[in-house]
Amino acid sequence: MTAFRLALSELRRMTGGTLPKLAILALSLVPLLYGAVYLYANWDPYGNLDGVKAALVVDDDGADTADGRLDVGATVRENLLEDGTFDWQLVDSAAAAERGVKDGTYEFALTIPGDFSANLASASDPATARKANLHVTTNDANNYLLSSIVDKLTSSVHDTVAAEVGEETASQLLTGFSTVHGQLERAADGAGQLADGAASADSGAAELVTGLGTLSSGAQTLVSGQEQLATGANQLSAGAGELSAGADQLSSGAAELSSGLGQLSSATAQLPQQAQQLADGARQVAAGTTGLESAVTASSDAARQGVTDAVTRLVQQGVLTQEQAAALQQELAGTTAGSGGLEQLKALSDGAAAVSAGADQLAGSAPQLTSGISAANDGASRLSTGAADLSTGAAELSSGAGGLAGGAQQALDGTRQLAAGADDAAAGAGSLQDGVGQLRDGSAELARQLTAGAGEIPNPNDEERANASAVIADPLTVRTVDQAEAGSYGAGLAPYFLTLAMWVGIFMLAQAMRPISRRALASNAPGWKIALGGWLPFLAVSLVQATLLYAVVRFGLGLDPVHPVRAWGLLLMASMAFSALIQGIVALLGSVGKFVVLVLLVLQLVSAGGTFPWQTIPAPLHLAHDVLPMGYTVTGLRQLLYGGDLTQVATVAVGLLGYTAVGLLLSLLAARRHRLWTLKTLQPEISI
Repeated sequence: MTAFRLALSELRRMTGGTLPKLAILALSLVPLLYGAVYLYANWDPYGNLDGVKAALVVDDDGADTADGRLDVGATVRENLLEDGTFDWQLVDSAAAAERGVKDGTYEFALTIPGDFSANLASASDPATARKANLHVTTNDANNYLLSSIVDKLTSSVHDTVAAEVGEETASQLLTGFSTVHGQLERAADGAGQLADGAASADSGAAELVTGLGTLSSGAQTLVSGQEQLATGANQLSAGAGELSAGADQLSSGAAELSSGLGQLSSATAQLPQQAQQLADGARQVAAGTTGLESAVTASSDAARQGVTDAVTRLVQQGVLTQEQAAALQQELAGTTAGSGGLEQLKALSDGAAAVSAGADQLAGSAPQLTSGISAANDGASRLSTGAADLSTGAAELSSGAGGLAGGAQQALDGTRQLAAGADDAAAGAGSLQDGVGQLRDGSAELARQLTAGAGEIPNPNDEERANASAVIADPLTVRTVDQAEAGSYGAGLAPYFLTLAMWVGIFMLAQAMRPISRRALASNAPGWKIALGGWLPFLAVSLVQATLLYAVVRFGLGLDPVHPVRAWGLLLMASMAFSALIQGIVALLGSVGKFVVLVLLVLQLVSAGGTFPWQTIPAPLHLAHDVLPMGYTVTGLRQLLYGGDLTQVATVAVGLLGYTAVGLLLSLLAARRHRLWTLKTLQPEISI
């Protein structure tokens, strides 16, 4: 008996009646019911979210900005209603929306608060910047996974709004950069002008130092001059006092002179007339002495009488005084007797002639003398007046000279202070020159740095600003390169559920089909034929299960594998491996083996990595992923369905062949073990 005959015998037994045939058909559809229906139900859940009712509350009051009115809440509402991802229901208040979520009217609620736009607009002012909030109300009692979906929605709304507002804020920021750039350029120009001015100031400071040095030297010279002035003013004051005293004396003397000249003028008023009389008398004396000389010669007596008469007439005329006349007569009396007397008379006659001539001259000059004395008298009077004025002026001069001396002293003190100040100013000018030099160098450096800084600050044009604003608002662009793309949620779960459905479907075969034929065990057939004959019916039905499942998913649900034939082939290999393992375990362990298969199913459910990556499971379960076949099958199907690395498929195929060999080995052990029948074989403790 061959293994195929044993397999056909088991299949004929299973299809010997109508019900067995229906049972085989039902078992063939188990993977289809488990895998295809589940995938159908979850093929595109995100595409059917428009049936989920969600409350939308928009309380945003908007905000006024420098660029106009900002009403982000209304924009979000329009975008959500236009997108239509959910069945949005506009609700008047947040409280009503929350009540609706609680009683199940709405699956969740999205509330845009009144300060939403205002907070978004505040980002342009760092001092008052506030975050805008979106309020989401969910209820896991309605649906747990919906919270995750809503999180993605709100994240999308957040990113969109943040990018939009961030772009506007960045545009304002870049506009500010342009403003700062321009202001820095103007500041650089101003700093350059400052540097030029500082250079001029430096030159002026040098001139100031020189000028203040000259001023200091001049101030010292001025001090010396002021000292001389003060000394001279003191001397002037003393001299003015002396002048005033002398002027007083001069005034007194001039007054006395004027008085004396007045008297002299009065006394000499008759001088011309008297001088004329003297001349006349002198001529008469001369004439008389001449006659006297003649008479003396004739008669001395007559002569003496003539002299006496002549002298008398001269006294009467006022030419001689009485004393002069007496002296003259006495002298004449002594000389009349001899020649000596004659000689005296001759001398007297000559003297009288001379007196007459002098008297004539005096008479001629007397008017001029009188006029001169009168003029001198007038001059003396004026001198007296001028001397009085001089005395008054000298007194004033003395007073003024005293004031001048005091002022000169004050001027000297001030000049000394000026000199000290000039010295200080000269020293300060030196410091000023140093400071202005530093200012010149610093302002030049400031101009250079401002120019360099202005060059470092962006000055974008409108196009550059728009591009930079978009980059700043959303600096990260995620360019996803899908090396292997599933295409839909259902397609992403397909490898896992196809594999799981095949394990469950074959496990159900073990409930209706005998893993090993007792008839074959009672025969003389070798163990490998018995093991192979027990496995082939499982293989045949599992291949039908796999083909039906793949066909429905492929053509009914629209799964579009990159490698469709290879994917079908790998699923058939998985059926071969699973059927060998399950048949071998159940054949070896009997009813306990079915429990073992169920335990293996549970272990593979959590370790195959069908939904989350298998690396996220607890470490103790990593061994289950590494040892059990479902994880390998899921990996292989993903590569074939989505267009991944085919080298991994080869490894998976080798692994499935290995699992098939392990299953056949277990079946061989079961065939050898069950050839020996015991009481437990005839009456098992547990029969499932």
